[in-house]
Amino acid sequence: MTSDNKDSQLDYKKSGVDVDAGYELVKRIKPFVKNTKRPEIISGLGSFSAISRIPEHIKNPLLVTCTDGVGTKIEIAKAENKFENIGIDLVAMCVNDLVVCGAEPLLFLDYYVTDKLQVETASQVIEGIAKGCTIANCSLVGGETAEHPGSFPSNSFDLAGFSVGVVNEKEMIGIDGPKNGDIVIGISSSGFHSNGFSLIRKVIKDFNVSLKQNIEGESLGAILLKPTNIYVQEILNLNKVLKVSSIAHITGGGFFENIPRMLNKNQKVNINFNFEDWPSFKCFKWIQDIANISKENMLRTFNCGIGLIISVSPEDEEIALGTLNQSAFFAKTIGYIEEKQGNEPDLKFV
Repeated sequence: MTSDNKDSQLDYKKSGVDVDAGYELVKRIKPFVKNTKRPEIISGLGSFSAISRIPEHIKNPLLVTCTDGVGTKIEIAKAENKFENIGIDLVAMCVNDLVVCGAEPLLFLDYYVTDKLQVETASQVIEGIAKGCTIANCSLVGGETAEHPGSFPSNSFDLAGFSVGVVNEKEMIGIDGPKNGDIVIGISSSGFHSNGFSLIRKVIKDFNVSLKQNIEGESLGAILLKPTNIYVQEILNLNKVLKVSSIAHITGGGFFENIPRMLNKNQKVNINFNFEDWPSFKCFKWIQDIANISKENMLRTFNCGIGLIISVSPEDEEIALGTLNQSAFFAKTIGYIEEKQGNEPDLKFV
């Protein structure tokens, strides 16, 4: 039996999915998505798939892909009701992985999932994604916005990003790895970036810390929501003037998990590291002091002030430091690479 009463008829909106909100979101984001379009992009926003030419200035092209998210940093954004930087974080976590091998980011897609689409929140997030793409010179070519009523936490959302880059096979970074004797340079982070937030949130809860707490002139909330640095242009420019032999992106797992990934077999890195040397020192000092975290556990969890580590030959050290310190980031030599003896660890602090 069917009913003629329209109020009693089911539709998609009554099941919890508001397609009109989705249309409104697309309408809002079109202007800033359009601003990210590179000349290689053929398709437009709203296509079923994105189409791109390979950049003509890259010879012997290889495609490079990666995907990532921003973890539970989203919960801090929700608590502060500030979502504009989360999108930058999402792009950064992907394109910084691409540039580790010298790839130039070309395309970016996002996946935004929520229980119920809040157009204003989603618009802020995607505007941030577009801003991150602009910084990385990467086209935001599309994505997916999904409502999962009844199967996703109420009043919440999550993000994932996917990026495609292109690199000249003959100019790849890290293909041969570093040489023994290469020096290691750290490049500053903006703070926690997008890693370790499950521990950060536990500290906030267990020690009853307010996000309004003042830490040397800034609120804790503002410090935690600083966007992840995007290192793409700095590394691509540096690799034009000298040979970067290897790179490590310091993300989840901190120094101990990520630095060994830039090494060849039977190599180790000797590092001279002090928290106080780096611009974002105060945020790491705060969590270390309040939760009594050992230095080793800090280095196993956080970037501790260094977002990217590169290796170059000793004769290129001065040029590398001079070039990097003319950018928005602070750079400093923190160690050197040498052959590992026997069962020595990959990472040694001196």
